[in-house]
Amino acid sequence: MKKWEVLSQSSAISYQSSVDSIIDILLKNRGLKTRKQKEEFLKPTPPEKITLKSLKISDVSVKKAISRIKKAVKNKERIIVYGDYDADGVCATAILWETLYSLSKKALPYIPERFSEGYGLNAGSVENIKSQNPDVKLIITVDNGIVAYDGVKKANELGIDVIITDHHLKGKKLPRALAIIHTTEIGGAGLAWILSRELKSAIRHKPSDISSLELAAIGTISDQLPLVGANRSFAKYGLEVLNKTKRPGLLALFEEAAIEKGSIGTYQVNFMIAPRLNAMGRLEHAIDSLRLLCIKGRGKAQVLARLLGKTNRQRQKVVGEVLLHASKSVDEKNLGSVIILAHESYHEGVIGLAASRLVERFYRPAIVLSKGDEYSKASARSISGFNIIETLRKMEDMWVEGGGHPMAAGFTIETSKIEVFSEKFSKAADSILTNDLLTRRLKIDLEVDFSQLNWKLENALEDFEPAGIGNPTPTFATKEVTVLNSRVVGRDAKHIKLVLQKDDKTFDAIAFGFGYLYPKLMTAETVDVAYNLMENEWMGEKKLELRVKDIKLGEQ
Repeated sequence: MKKWEVLSQSSAISYQSSVDSIIDILLKNRGLKTRKQKEEFLKPTPPEKITLKSLKISDVSVKKAISRIKKAVKNKERIIVYGDYDADGVCATAILWETLYSLSKKALPYIPERFSEGYGLNAGSVENIKSQNPDVKLIITVDNGIVAYDGVKKANELGIDVIITDHHLKGKKLPRALAIIHTTEIGGAGLAWILSRELKSAIRHKPSDISSLELAAIGTISDQLPLVGANRSFAKYGLEVLNKTKRPGLLALFEEAAIEKGSIGTYQVNFMIAPRLNAMGRLEHAIDSLRLLCIKGRGKAQVLARLLGKTNRQRQKVVGEVLLHASKSVDEKNLGSVIILAHESYHEGVIGLAASRLVERFYRPAIVLSKGDEYSKASARSISGFNIIETLRKMEDMWVEGGGHPMAAGFTIETSKIEVFSEKFSKAADSILTNDLLTRRLKIDLEVDFSQLNWKLENALEDFEPAGIGNPTPTFATKEVTVLNSRVVGRDAKHIKLVLQKDDKTFDAIAFGFGYLYPKLMTAETVDVAYNLMENEWMGEKKLELRVKDIKLGEQ
């Protein structure tokens, strides 16, 4: 059961039919109080006008990096763009590599192979690059590198300069790189786009275009970054470009995934585009995802899109197998404050997804480990209010390497230390995770009456898109609603279609995943309902519909 948390206690009656008042409450609920903050949210600064200062990026570091890149281009040095195997990292690699390749044909992209090389710039990967490219003089990391101490050290020993661009949290020290361009304000793809913009401006001395902005949007959204501030700009304007993209690879991916170009939003990126890009890095090699993004030929694009789709279906199957085993291993009756599971059958490429699903199901931070003979790989996911990377850093001496965000992290640990680590981490978590934090919450913007729901409000709500973390889709609640009609729909009768009425105003509603409530709804006189207001179009007819987030029956 979810605990409803109404963010605004303003009386629905006092705001009767006032769309402007409702919008003002929604903005305040998102921490936007001043006129300037509200205007920036509703009309974000285009990415091409976002300043380095606003992103907390060192102008000195950027100038130093550009100076070194210009030297490499002039001297025709081999440049390697070193990326990561997730969607943000692949998009970041594509963005910067395309920019550099337009300046020098000596630029090459490089994405490590997850299983043999692991995450981030490391000594082994640097040696591999050097053996494949003896003439390499410069490595630029994207979406990684801020904790690559050994990798940078090895590069320096081999006479290779390193420029780091990363958005992950810093460690206790910094690698000895030539230049470090770091910010936590935007993601890896966004940062690669900013560096590309500055580079183009410095070399061509003209304003930057918006090329590759759709890739910055995919990276930003897929990395689950808060869609506020600069991230909101990349998501909003990048989605506009994405819906008009002419990239053969993306068009082929849309076709394979049955995505309708022109109506792509955060949902399509999160659940249709990103999973396919991520699948290659999870099970095979992410270089094929990179090829898809950058490919010029339509025929090859279709082949790659089919490969990504096939690999994604395989990924879904593997995740299901891991999750089935993991769920059976969780003792629901004696559930602790955290879930830590390790097994040799858990596929390293999907343990992050398994951890996420466990968090969704049990609402506990979860760490899933793929056990190896000597070393094990771990992926961690958290809940609101528990900074998982901060807690992991307190026991940094127990794991070999790793990093992440407050909500997600990954690390490598000696297999022999897993049991001790589990006990230590659980103890640390127990001191932080109260019953209140472990209670699943549904945040509701405000209570409204059905009479306040109209097309003017729905049109105003469109300015809140794209929605996501930090800017959830506006959620309303209405109490004592009459259920005029209900019926189960979908496979296994998992969902319910409803007709709801309050004070002579009626709306159709869809409640995904609430099929289990159907028998009780048949006898309920009234219910309290939380929902999003949506536009639904069917057979050319548009009407307002409620997408139900939760239902409370009288006895609840």
